Amino acid sequence: MATLRRDGRVTALQRLGCAGLAGALSLSLTAPLELLTVLAQVGTWHCRRGLRRAGRCLCRAEGVRALWKGNLTACLRLCPYSALQIAASRRLVTLFTDELGHISHWRAIMAGSLAGMVATIVTYPTDVIKTRLIVQNRLEPSYEGILHAFYKIYHQEGFRALYRGVSPAILGAVPFSAGSFFVYISLDKIWQEPIVQFTPLQNFINGCVAAGVAQTLSFPFETVKRKMQAQSPWLPHYGGVDVHFTGMADCFRQTVKNKGVLGLWSGLTPSLLKIVPYFGVMFSTFEFCKRVCLYRNGYIESPLNYKLTPGVDQSLQPQELRELKRLRRENFEPRKSALEN
Repeated sequence: MATLRRDGRVTALQRLGCAGLAGALSLSLTAPLELLTVLAQVGTWHCRRGLRRAGRCLCRAEGVRALWKGNLTACLRLCPYSALQIAASRRLVTLFTDELGHISHWRAIMAGSLAGMVATIVTYPTDVIKTRLIVQNRLEPSYEGILHAFYKIYHQEGFRALYRGVSPAILGAVPFSAGSFFVYISLDKIWQEPIVQFTPLQNFINGCVAAGVAQTLSFPFETVKRKMQAQSPWLPHYGGVDVHFTGMADCFRQTVKNKGVLGLWSGLTPSLLKIVPYFGVMFSTFEFCKRVCLYRNGYIESPLNYKLTPGVDQSLQPQELRELKRLRRENFEPRKSALEN
């Protein structure tokens, strides 16, 4: 059994801001690897001679800025996605928690997966737009920006085009959750010590390993999703997709027929290479932002360390601590004026 702990010294809005900033920075720093992953999944002409040459070829053809195509869309998607995921996760965790306030590892992972599916479905059109912006030529664009892409896809292809590929995205959550759970239940055997005694470095390694296993298992669904998102008769060369298909099942068949079974894992290498820097930047940025919030809330002496402020009850909520400080000031001011008189 596991108990979900959350630092009550940081408000929900502050947590969301920390997560948004950390996510945007980690996405931006690993955007070139994400772009190569998407291009390999779609099967554009850039990737026919390998991913390293694909990056050089793209830079020569469209400039270095092309490595960050679609990154703004991904960053803007973070806040609504995170807010929806947190809200849905809270409701689901409440449903899955027993009367003692505990929740099993499997139910915790299921709650997180279901919350992620809810957030994915609601924000899915932005993921389609991101893929379309990545596969287009930056110098001869079919879409001039995020809003123009949304408007053009909706009017040319209809509302359903904004949700093209959502089925494999949802189905891919099953192997993703199974992979995460398999790694999680094996951690105590791997480290030969209880999970509650893991250090921050061990937790970081565990997160990277779990992400790697889960991504590898769910990657075929991700590949099919990207191909379905990119394929469009309104784009040059049908969006650059290397196979033509009529639906999700046909996309699986055509990919295996033309590219082999391993074709479903095209782009896995840059996707796995992205894990360590992505989580490293995200965790370190989130921790620093959290320290800044704790410092502003009055719990620690400096944002550069976790040294606690003397005389401050760390169990108080931020609002309670502010109220206590206000009462102390109000009591101190009359005493000060009395002494001066």
